[in-house]
Amino acid sequence: MTPFSLIYSLHVLAALVWVGGMFFAWMVLRPAALKALEGPARLKLWLEVFQGFFRWVWVAVLLLPISGVGMIHLQYTGFEAAPRYVQVMMGLYVVMTALFIRIQALMLPELRAAVTTQDWPAGAAVLGRIRRLVGINLIVGLVLVAIAAVRPTL
Repeated sequence: MTPFSLIYSLHVLAALVWVGGMFFAWMVLRPAALKALEGPARLKLWLEVFQGFFRWVWVAVLLLPISGVGMIHLQYTGFEAAPRYVQVMMGLYVVMTALFIRIQALMLPELRAAVTTQDWPAGAAVLGRIRRLVGINLIVGLVLVAIAAVRPTL
């Protein structure tokens, strides 16, 4: 295995964990939780899901730029020489990371406080805002994966 293929594999796996996790949460877990659980239990479930999943997202957030920069230096002479689609991917990574940090730093503590105080209406409102941002982040992530797969000449 070459150094590039090792770094590339780690990069793809990190993206898969992050985007795939959002896809599963949005498309599978959310509808199942709506059908099977009452509001308070659903809020408690999502709080646990976010806390567990976000640990893995942090691994991806750290690994993606490290592996991405490594691939750029192994394959090109620098950022300027990287194809435009790589630069677009870097920009979309920044967008995804900003949305994730907003959810983790600002919204998750609100959800935790609402669950702790059993303020279910406030918890539902926060969960709705989190859900919207996760949906946006999922779309950005899917676009990013499509760009990586197609490798267009932008």
